[in-house]
Formats: sequence, C-alpha cells, structure tokens
Amino acid sequence: MPERIEPPVLISKLMTLVMATALVVLGVLVWTLDEMFPLNRPQVFFLTSQNVRDKELTLTEMPTKNLDEYKKQFIREYVRERNEIVPDVSQMRKKWAYSDDGVVKTRSTDAVFGKFVMTDMVNIIRQDLDEAFDISCAVEYPAGRLSVVDDVNSNDTDTYIVTFTYVCNYGPLGDMEYRKPYKLRVKLESNAKNAIRWAERMENPLGFRVADYNVIDTHGNIMDLEQNDPLNWTRQADEL
Repeated sequence: MPERIEPPVLISKLMTLVMATALVVLGVLVWTLDEMFPLNRPQVFFLTSQNVRDKELTLTEMPTKNLDEYKKQFIREYVRERNEIVPDVSQMRKKWAYSDDGVVKTRSTDAVFGKFVMTDMVNIIRQDLDEAFDISCAVEYPAGRLSVVDDVNSNDTDTYIVTFTYVCNYGPLGDMEYRKPYKLRVKLESNAKNAIRWAERMENPLGFRVADYNVIDTHGNIMDLEQNDPLNWTRQADEL
C-alpha cells in the first residue's frame, strides 16, 4: 500500500513553505527600503487644526554654498514673473495676486510691490482677468550667465545689474510688436530674523525680497521708473 501524507503533515509543510517565502520577500523589501531611504534619524512633524497662513517659519541657519548663484537665479525669476504676460488667466492671477500667496508680492518689499501695482499693464490685465486678453510679453535674457551680474559700483554685495530684452505682441491678430532692451539695478534684502510666512514657504524658501528695483541707462544712472518701467511700455511704444 503506497505511503501517503496525512493532511495535518501536508498542511504543516505548506505553511512552512509559505512562511519561508514570506520571510524572503520581507527581507528583500526591508533591504530595498533601506537602500531607498537611508534615514539616520527620526523626523518629527506636527499635525494641527489651527490656521497656519499667518504663522512664520524661522530659518536657524542661512545656507552659504552657492548662495550668490541662488540670489542671481532668484532675481532672474523675479524679473520674469514681474514682467512676463501670458494669455492664461489662472497663471496671471497667481503671479500678480495682491494676496500673500502672489508670486511678485511674496518676493517684493511693500514699497517695491506698491510701485508694481501702479503700473499700466497690471491695471490693464487685472481688469480683464475674467476673460482672455490679446497681449503677451516675454523677457529674453542674453545667452550665458551675464544676464545678472554684481553691481561693481555699489558697496552693497546684494545689488545686481540685470540685462534683458522685453518683447510684447499685441493687437487683435497679435501682429504688432514692441521690443526694447532694458537694464535694471536690483537690490535684495533678507528678513533680519530669517523668518518667512507660511504662505511663501514654497515660492521663497530663503525669505529674500527685492528691496530696490530701478531702470538705469547705459551709464548706470537711475531713470524715472514711472515712465521707464517695462510694464509701462505702452507709454514708450509710440516713441520707437
């Protein structure tokens, strides 16, 4: 009579095989996670039901590695966000919003933002934010890293010279063009406490703000911003 395995013994062997396979899979999973996330200390976080929009985050240490290049890139992005116009209502609302989560407001001091909101294009576009508009403007930087350089005539290490060409297309068919080179002197400042608002933690994580924004001529002299601000280009278009 052939030898047969009793059901309890068969079940025991199957369970042993399943457990062994599970342990192998678990070991591989633990090894994979260890390779993907080499955490060497616990990370503490808090959940809160309070409104955090008015809270401030404090930077305990300002990074120094590549900080100058970061500042220059911050200025490039600021000038682009401040001056570029796209026929996308939601994007323009985010860029030019008066609230604390507006990109330009987040990156400007109150004095600089106050001059920004008085420009012609801000007022024109904001009147048409509920519908499409037939104006688009682009900031074109020269090739290489010469678009933002240190202001050698300033004793302030956070003052920079910005060079770009402003190009606007307008008209019912978008076939009319305004093109003009500009040069700016831009000064940065950081919060003395290195504190940033919760709303700006993603757009401006190091808390820099543009504290001075001026158009200058080829000799470095400051020009009248109201007349020469790129966003007031409609006043200059007839002169070209």
